[in-house]
Amino acid sequence: MKDLGKKNVLGVLVDAVDYEAAVDRTIIAARLGQPYGVSALAVHGVMTGVRDTHQRYRLNSLELVVPDGQPVRWALNLLYRTGLEDQVRGTAFTLRVLEQAETDGLPVYFYGSREAVLHAMLANLSKRFPQLAIAGASPSLFRTVGADEQHEIVNRIRASGAKLVFVGLGCPRQERFVYALRERLTMPTIAVGAAFDYLAGTLRDPPERMRRIGLEWLWRLWLEPRRLWRRYLALNPAYLGLLALQTTRLWSAGATGLRPEGLEPVDA
Repeated sequence: MKDLGKKNVLGVLVDAVDYEAAVDRTIIAARLGQPYGVSALAVHGVMTGVRDTHQRYRLNSLELVVPDGQPVRWALNLLYRTGLEDQVRGTAFTLRVLEQAETDGLPVYFYGSREAVLHAMLANLSKRFPQLAIAGASPSLFRTVGADEQHEIVNRIRASGAKLVFVGLGCPRQERFVYALRERLTMPTIAVGAAFDYLAGTLRDPPERMRRIGLEWLWRLWLEPRRLWRRYLALNPAYLGLLALQTTRLWSAGATGLRPEGLEPVDA
């Protein structure tokens, strides 16, 4: 198990953890019934924190941010010599948490994506984890919700008896959701990106070789070119350029961010 704490990557605090440590920390919080914000963050997620000081504050307020993406792991190893041997990929992390939740009898809840994706994912998970207690699932509303609807979402999840909630709204919507609601949910709230689609089978997993050399983004771009081309072709070079500046100490990345004021509307 490796857990070297939070490290500054372009101003975003990423936990230098492996799968075992990330799962252990999440499950402990679930057993204790503690609010616990978690995000699996790849390059795109890091860059949302670089470009938006409010988002940086949100990300840096979460209890656990795992390096979902080889380039984020490489940054931790390059800047801090953490010696991490692999990323903590959102889909694999989700499966490991679910496996432990099944063993411990911890009910889980899923929030986000489309009804058809949720249905397919739950069917697949029921086969893979026949003893897993699924407390409930809600598709995304695909719109912004204010205080009253946030309260309804929180009450629905808490009333389900869930001890863990997985959020699949896409970055950065899901991180804003987790930041806004985690203190009102007495459980880990885990932003896992495209994991719902992978677990439903609506997205195909990248070849292991592509993943290991950091080209999962290229696989995603090939699968969803119209939706993702701007994200990857603009943000990836910017990420590498800023990482080079931070590595050579030509630029110091501040990790403070700017706290959002009041109760924010969130995309749910």
